[in-house]
Amino acid sequence: MSRSRRIAESLGLRRSIVGVLSMAVLVGMGERMAERFLPVYLVALGAGQLWPGFLQAIDSGASALYSYPGGWLAERLGVKRALMVFDLVALAGYGIVIAVPSWPAVVAGSLLFISWSAVSLPGTMGLIAKSLPSDRQVMGVSMHSLVRRLPRAVGPILGGLFIDAWGIETGIRLAFVVAAAMAVVALVLQQVLIERDAPAAGLGAPSANPWRMFRSFSPALRNLFVADVLIRFCEQIPYAYVTIWCMSEVAGERTARVSATDVGWLTAIEMTTAMLCYIPVARWADRGGKKPFVLVTFVNFTLFPALLFFSRSFEMLALAFFVRGLKEFGEPTRKALILQLAPAERTASAFGAYYLFRDGIITLAAIGGAWLWRADPGLNLGAAFGCGVLGTLWFWRFGRDLTKES
Repeated sequence: MSRSRRIAESLGLRRSIVGVLSMAVLVGMGERMAERFLPVYLVALGAGQLWPGFLQAIDSGASALYSYPGGWLAERLGVKRALMVFDLVALAGYGIVIAVPSWPAVVAGSLLFISWSAVSLPGTMGLIAKSLPSDRQVMGVSMHSLVRRLPRAVGPILGGLFIDAWGIETGIRLAFVVAAAMAVVALVLQQVLIERDAPAAGLGAPSANPWRMFRSFSPALRNLFVADVLIRFCEQIPYAYVTIWCMSEVAGERTARVSATDVGWLTAIEMTTAMLCYIPVARWADRGGKKPFVLVTFVNFTLFPALLFFSRSFEMLALAFFVRGLKEFGEPTRKALILQLAPAERTASAFGAYYLFRDGIITLAAIGGAWLWRADPGLNLGAAFGCGVLGTLWFWRFGRDLTKES
């Protein structure tokens, strides 16, 4: 075996996985080029100031609701055909936005493309579970997480260049044209690279009822779910207010304000830390148990709001965002653990059901976080820390590793 082949094998880069990663980069790049500027586009087209907020709520709700249908279709149609359907739906959304420059059309079109990542994720995870042996699945999930961050970093920069060159309305529409072109290329690569898999049938077919799928979860998977929900409350309670804290609350304690550029650098620290974690941690996690890596991730989720509360300088904020990046330490491992604890032959629909109920529940965290912040920012961060402690302790006590037994 050649050296390049050995490297590809160690990274889990089999043919179907390369096809999925290519889609993640191309469709994700187009999505991030235009999606980041949708609020600006809506206002420029005459929508009221509330509509950007409504669109964010729609995105969050759709991401939760699309998860189970995404996994269900991946098993009913086969992952390759399901991903083709998801790509065509995204293309239809881009077409509406490009053809009809009005804010109602933008809202309608965004429902078709803005949650592509959410609807395709369960099928992607199912394909990784089918394509890779258990001792390579964390690496496969890690590579997927890694490449998904490239569009998040580069896409908004490209979209900004389009706006600077052609103005808001024309620039964003051109960005959508490029996004559609990338989706077409992704569709071609998907058909060429991803191997066709047989859809589930008969007794192995997934249920259209997500609650029935959730009830089939093993006790080990349910305990992971409970801990994960608590940890996501820790993340989501202060999520919308982190930038406000950095630029307003911290500014009062130091002579120089924390600027928007400073916040950009803090985000860069977080993303760089996360990306550097993926491959080495995946190597370790694939060689042994997964629980310790997930536990470390939960600890880092918990530490972030506490560090943020005590940050009174840019240097302390940099440390807090470094820890925030370390929350990705075991995130791919957590996803791989879901796959391995899921009912056999139903990994995609189980993954979708898990995310449907998890994300549906944690939408309450954002609402509660707003009330807590209005009462007292410190109370918001303290509640987040408390949820993190509970989630970490729950998983430490009740979390299981690779067994699928009850």
